Amino acid sequence: MTTSAPAFDRARLRAFLGHFTTGVTVVTYRRGELVRGATVNAFTSVSLDPPLVLVSLDRRSRSVQHLGDGPFVVNILAEDQRDLAMHFAGKPLADDAVPWVDLDSPVPRLGRTVGHVECTPWRAYDGGDHVLHVGEVTGLDLAGGRPLLFFGGDFPRLAEEPEAPHWSWSLDDPTPQLWEAGK
Repeated sequence: MTTSAPAFDRARLRAFLGHFTTGVTVVTYRRGELVRGATVNAFTSVSLDPPLVLVSLDRRSRSVQHLGDGPFVVNILAEDQRDLAMHFAGKPLADDAVPWVDLDSPVPRLGRTVGHVECTPWRAYDGGDHVLHVGEVTGLDLAGGRPLLFFGGDFPRLAEEPEAPHWSWSLDDPTPQLWEAGK
């Protein structure tokens, strides 16, 4: 006798998963004359050898059918790019407000981001109502800065760094030990 799993409350699962803080990315790509992007918070590293990353796209999204067809870029948004995240999630800005870089290249990307990784499709997997696209990293750049976060349906900010780390003057302090220098 086989038993099936009980029906699961999707709203409850979504609310639960919303309590896991993620970064916010926009995946961009060119297919012929078509240049598009999609806001994605389901992004993660997979492997260092070979260098692989994963993005998960809803099967209903326009981008899901294009991502496996050629190179793409995962842009890590900066904390002041909430409007850009919303633009690629379906609430458009004026076209000239999108800070495109290398718009005419095979891998258009966004400007003023924390960083980006350029990828070629490696594999795609069935993920239920999503498709899991694994890309092989072919290039990257890290500009640095504070990332845009997503938590509980909102975009919270990271706390400002304190003047002195919480471990200041402890033996675990990774900064140069002032007390060793007699100061």
